[in-house]
Amino acid sequence: MSSLPIAVIQTCSSTSPDDNIACVENLIQQAVAQGAKWLVLPEYWAIMGQNETDKVEIAEDFGNGRLQSVMANWAKRFNIVLFGGTIPLKSPQKGKIFNSLLTFNPAGECIYRYDKVHLFGFSGVGEKYSEADTIAAGEFLPQFQYNGIKIAQGICFDLRFPEFFRRQGVFDIFILPAAFTYTTGKAHWTTLLKARAIENQCFVVAAGQGGQHESGRRTFGHSIIIDPWGEVLAELDDNTGIAVANIDLNQIKTVRRHLPSVFNQRTGCLKMKGVENNG
Repeated sequence: MSSLPIAVIQTCSSTSPDDNIACVENLIQQAVAQGAKWLVLPEYWAIMGQNETDKVEIAEDFGNGRLQSVMANWAKRFNIVLFGGTIPLKSPQKGKIFNSLLTFNPAGECIYRYDKVHLFGFSGVGEKYSEADTIAAGEFLPQFQYNGIKIAQGICFDLRFPEFFRRQGVFDIFILPAAFTYTTGKAHWTTLLKARAIENQCFVVAAGQGGQHESGRRTFGHSIIIDPWGEVLAELDDNTGIAVANIDLNQIKTVRRHLPSVFNQRTGCLKMKGVENNG
């Protein structure tokens, strides 16, 4: 497979899982009608609660739950690979969930799970977030391939840790569901995503939340697909919708042949050399 039609789905999720399911299904239908074979949902697509604890109340056991059944059905019904944004899965820690990205193949099977590792914390004018209050951090580095395509995965705040993705090896596509706040997104979203595409010489496919939510939180949107040279192939504004791009996987080889920086990294084998200063 050299050509791959891929879509990002952007929502302004509400406090109602029923409404959010209906919204996402409609957007998936639109994306499939435009030829998309791989689809990426945003973080927290199923619920953006009035309170941070609302997602804990709907957490599911892994492998059993309504949200997982809905996503499995979408993947099978529409014959797509579905990167299921994030949903809350139960964790061993009382009062906390895992914020988990589940991937489904066209048979409706869950073929990979990644639990968010880096938990968002932010304090600004009129804003304060602390995911660690309700989310247990994941403990495993993603290592995933599908049909010979190497795929890096991250969730939202993970984006700010480039070493996290370098440790995932040399990959072809970087998948990122997110719910960046408007404040941090306006400042850093596109810059960070382009940097990840350029430094890893890969396609970046990032699906975000966008708009004003019932809790008062405003998310940045601007879901985007970027090529290995850092060029934007498709992008949304901050409204609910879809963006589709037909990515050419051969471009990865071309970019790496002309500028093989992804293969020239030597920092892992360098020795530390300091200078003692006695005043």
